[in-house]
Amino acid sequence: MDQNVFVFDHPLIRHKVSLLRDKNTGTKEFRELVSEIAMLMAYEVTRDLPMKEVEIETPVAPTKTEVLAGKQIAIVPILRAGLGMVDGMVKLIPNVRVGHIGLYRDPVTVEPVEYYCKLPEDITEREVILLDPMLATGGSASAAIGFLKKRGIQNIKFMCLIAAPEGIRRITTDHPDVKIFCAAKDEKLNDHSYIVPGLGDAGDRLFGTN
Repeated sequence: MDQNVFVFDHPLIRHKVSLLRDKNTGTKEFRELVSEIAMLMAYEVTRDLPMKEVEIETPVAPTKTEVLAGKQIAIVPILRAGLGMVDGMVKLIPNVRVGHIGLYRDPVTVEPVEYYCKLPEDITEREVILLDPMLATGGSASAAIGFLKKRGIQNIKFMCLIAAPEGIRRITTDHPDVKIFCAAKDEKLNDHSYIVPGLGDAGDRLFGTN
């Protein structure tokens, strides 16, 4: 597998993904699971954040220790399903900046079109984690990465819950500089571009729509 693709094998994540896949898991539990998995994944995704040494005083003695250095990260969910991953990330990193990007597929050209984008003013100085639960064909994710790069953002990671080989291949081809983090890599896409075995439509299951 490409060195820029990280598939989680932690038992807690694997367990929660299994619950997430179950068609009998209701909307409330599904939302909670998505948030919990995103929070667990965030530990590894943020592993390489820069640190700096500071001096503090404990109740016992002065000491030197480390804290995060400078501007940190921003998370950008792809609307709408990416919103389900935001709360888990914010719980772990309360000061994180949050942007949003919305895409739709043009019915004529079948190409992704950006319809909404709101980003923090200093986002080019931050590491950006793009969020979307499902990486299927990779078309929308690749387009979103491209739209971010056009705004001068170069330090981008992509984080999803379930990925298909086709989607991974699309991003690694279009954006070889972007690291992909996924909780599970599935078998394939079916004729309707749904991930198999997948978990169905993440947006519908998150928000209780059909």
